[in-house]
Amino acid sequence: MTNGEHEGISVPPDPRVMEIYKLSVEMADRISARRAVSNAFFLTVNTTLVAVVGLHEPSDGSALLPVAVCIAGIAVAACWWLLLRNYRKLNEAKFEVINKIEADHLPLKPFLDEWAILNDGEDYKGKTARVRAGLRQLGNVERVIPVVFGLLYLLLLIGRVSLCPTT
Repeated sequence: MTNGEHEGISVPPDPRVMEIYKLSVEMADRISARRAVSNAFFLTVNTTLVAVVGLHEPSDGSALLPVAVCIAGIAVAACWWLLLRNYRKLNEAKFEVINKIEADHLPLKPFLDEWAILNDGEDYKGKTARVRAGLRQLGNVERVIPVVFGLLYLLLLIGRVSLCPTT
């Protein structure tokens, strides 16, 4: 007898479990929304910083501004990457809890079924592996963008420093 079955009769899930499940799903959704807002913020900041470096004329005498902006940009890109990693870990934990509630207490398992569909029915060992496999799809793309900006700043920094006249 599992998932609400008692002697062949379907028993509705405990309302307390349903409330916790609803709250868990809502919190996972909020984390995803916060991650999207963070991505938009960091993309805007990085685009602005790259524009500042690109619009600064090397003939202005001092390379201090573009060098400082490039160093700041590398720091911003690193913070973005670290924040995304934390969001991924938090979402992974939340979905592990959601999957456990589904497996142990609910007759329907929409998130577990969704992972199965996303993974073409592959049997991953453990819920954590399923969650990681599903999150990797967006996570890989997301993870690359801060690295690209970091490398761009590094190249811009090298370019600006090499253009500085030596005295």
